[in-house]
Amino acid sequence: MVNVRTGNGYLGWPEDAPFDAIVVTAAPDDVPQSLVDQLGMHGRLVIPVGTDRQEMVVIQRTPNGVVEKRTLGVRFVPMTVKLEKE
Repeated sequence: MVNVRTGNGYLGWPEDAPFDAIVVTAAPDDVPQSLVDQLGMHGRLVIPVGTDRQEMVVIQRTPNGVVEKRTLGVRFVPMTVKLEKE
């Protein structure tokens, strides 16, 4: 089953975690820990990261922890974070 969600992706979709894969199509300055935390075992997060100089980052959760690999230079729109007030 594939579930798709559009909207503010910075915090992810914690109510439906864990995920086998998370693909992000806007670039935050840094990898949001909230997305890494939602990966299931062997799950992968693919996300562009950076401001002017962006890199595609692939993060995988393994039994030994989280492995991060920076792959290639990319250019995506910036992720704008607007968190709701509590």
